[in-house]
Amino acid sequence: MTPVALVHGWGGSFETTWQRSGFTALLEDAGRPVIGIDLLGHGRAPKPHDPAAYADLTGRVFDALPDEPVDAVGFSLGAMTLLRAAQRQPGRFGRLVLAGIGKNVFDRDTEATERIVAGLEHTIAGGDIGDLELPVRLFVQYAQQPGNDLVALTAVMQQRPTDGFSRDDLTAITCPVLVVVGSEDFVHPADDLVDALPDGRGVTLRNVDHFATPEAFGFIDAALEFLDAV
Repeated sequence: MTPVALVHGWGGSFETTWQRSGFTALLEDAGRPVIGIDLLGHGRAPKPHDPAAYADLTGRVFDALPDEPVDAVGFSLGAMTLLRAAQRQPGRFGRLVLAGIGKNVFDRDTEATERIVAGLEHTIAGGDIGDLELPVRLFVQYAQQPGNDLVALTAVMQQRPTDGFSRDDLTAITCPVLVVVGSEDFVHPADDLVDALPDGRGVTLRNVDHFATPEAFGFIDAALEFLDAV
């Protein structure tokens, strides 16, 4: 059966995002081989401290994929990375599930990114996380999962504003794409993204925020159904 590649978001990993939630086990129960990918700077991947090292995160994805097309699921930064990979090499993918991205694909909030970077640097320097505004604090708390390197994750975040898309970029992605976003996610709505994809469809999860998306039952159900894994 067609393998499914899984790509986590910023601050996560294959283990913490997909294995811990049981999502990988559900795919395996459906007979789908799983390809777990840790993006550069995360999980078991190398963790350079130079932001320039993160200019292109698709290399780890392409290195992990077999020659034949696969399905793939990505969350947040992982979804952005899969979107870029599919734009560059559309023939590598059969179906895509992209969670935790939406209006930020086209409208990059560089000011928010700068505030998160400042919050990370404040924490690295020994500052009190309680001094940070709530949205920034959530990112810093998420980054402090066991095994993470805050300096490397800060470098990843510093590189993020350069990875925006145009609507024309997405015309190359002809495979079916499911976009899943929570109604309380800061990237909601995803309507423009769905409309820009040649074969896109969207699901909105009621009362779900950004970081809760990968473990939300609505996301799991929608992703498995779309992948025909139920």
